[in-house]
Amino acid sequence: MAGGGFTTSAGDAHYEAKITVTVIISCIMAATGGLMFGYDIGISGGVTSMPPFLKSFFPDIYQRTQEASSVESNYCKYDNQKLQLFTSSLYLAALVASMAASPVTRKLGRKQTMLVAGILFIFGTAVSASAGTLILLILGRILLGFGVGFANQAVPVFLSEIAPTRIRGALNILFQLNITVGILIANLVNWFMSKLEGGYGWRISLAGAGVPAVMLTLGSIIVDDTPNSLIERGKEEEGKAVLKKIRGVENVDPEFHDILKASKVSVAVKSPFKDLLKPHNRPPLTIAIFMQVFQQFTGINAIMFYAPVLFNTLGFHSEASLYSSVITGGVNVLSTLVSVYFVDKVGRKVLLLEACVQMFVSQVVIGTVLGLKLQDHSDSLGKGYAMLVVVLVCTFVASFAWSWGPLGWLIPSETFPLETRSAGQSVTVFTNMLFTFIIAQAFLSMLCTLKFGIFLFFSAWVFVASLFTVFLIPETKNVPIEDMAEKVWKQHWFWKKYMSYAD
Repeated sequence: MAGGGFTTSAGDAHYEAKITVTVIISCIMAATGGLMFGYDIGISGGVTSMPPFLKSFFPDIYQRTQEASSVESNYCKYDNQKLQLFTSSLYLAALVASMAASPVTRKLGRKQTMLVAGILFIFGTAVSASAGTLILLILGRILLGFGVGFANQAVPVFLSEIAPTRIRGALNILFQLNITVGILIANLVNWFMSKLEGGYGWRISLAGAGVPAVMLTLGSIIVDDTPNSLIERGKEEEGKAVLKKIRGVENVDPEFHDILKASKVSVAVKSPFKDLLKPHNRPPLTIAIFMQVFQQFTGINAIMFYAPVLFNTLGFHSEASLYSSVITGGVNVLSTLVSVYFVDKVGRKVLLLEACVQMFVSQVVIGTVLGLKLQDHSDSLGKGYAMLVVVLVCTFVASFAWSWGPLGWLIPSETFPLETRSAGQSVTVFTNMLFTFIIAQAFLSMLCTLKFGIFLFFSAWVFVASLFTVFLIPETKNVPIEDMAEKVWKQHWFWKKYMSYAD
């Protein structure tokens, strides 16, 4: 066992728990789903900026990038629906898969759902890396998207249920941390592969996704399922044994009985998606949906998907643009560590609000600089202003990485009651993938149309997100996951009126 014991209050009961090696290993194994997701996010932007890849699949764009800048607006060189479909098809598939993943997660458990995700990732990687046509390339992305849908459904719930309450936020953010690590690794791989002679570096970049795919598959075979899932499926003795194992203590009766009580309510719910619409489930449902909308309309994935393309647009050469995306990827990882440290100390709401201010200022200044200094057909933004934009992009990425990135997954995963947790997480993933798809499919066209105004567009959404946070997002720090109704929703000035229907 590792770490000391602590006691967590849960109503009139007390949960005894140690931070065990089993919990840490299980969470690290599960969070490799985030590594896979992050690698997929980061790899597409770098690959689409590689000339051999463009020449093979998008010759029109390749020709545009080779022409003098006066022929085409800087903002429009990469505007192509098929190129955007290469990136966005993964998220469209994940959107579809997220709905199927909910009943799978509930009936087969969190562990088996993660195994399905890992297998889909492996097949998707093989098809993508070996593709000779655009159709096969997109088919590979679709298979990866199915894996993302299952992984994003199961992993956050797994992490929330297996973690002791006191460190639930930090352990859950391992998922988001691995997303940022995956993005950074993808950026580094793209940078090195772009230097490779022979024109096949992009295939190695895509094949690299096989490493986290295998890690997730093996991890899902090794780990135990969560006590909540086992008990919910009628395996009470096995669930209690696993609970003792992950808590590192013999006295798990208070937590076991709370899970058992919640499980009986869960089993009685025959249509969890229909139950989500009941008044007492509206608070977590509303917050889950809007957090995903705001998370995507901060503009983060527009930058993460297309960072090399974006930096190319701003006048960076191909190698310099990939290098700049590596810098932003590194900032992303380090800043997520900030969230791991502070989320269970200062709370969720403080991090969200601070980040809104930082993201808003960064994007307004970026939009202003581009509007004043980057003309449609100029060759470069200029070294000084280009560096300023990189710094501001890093400032924006940092604030997102310790706030809306990890908390967009953490808060929904910890606020739904057990009977609708899988369905709620499914809606969360569905909404996230829907708006991720919209951003991925539309960003290059929006960049061409709005030009520098794209950053002002996203900053306006950040402002709205800050108002939503102030008035409607409650603080869930150190609240036991099965005690949210009593300690959070019934105490909130607005949401408490919906909770009377649950009594």
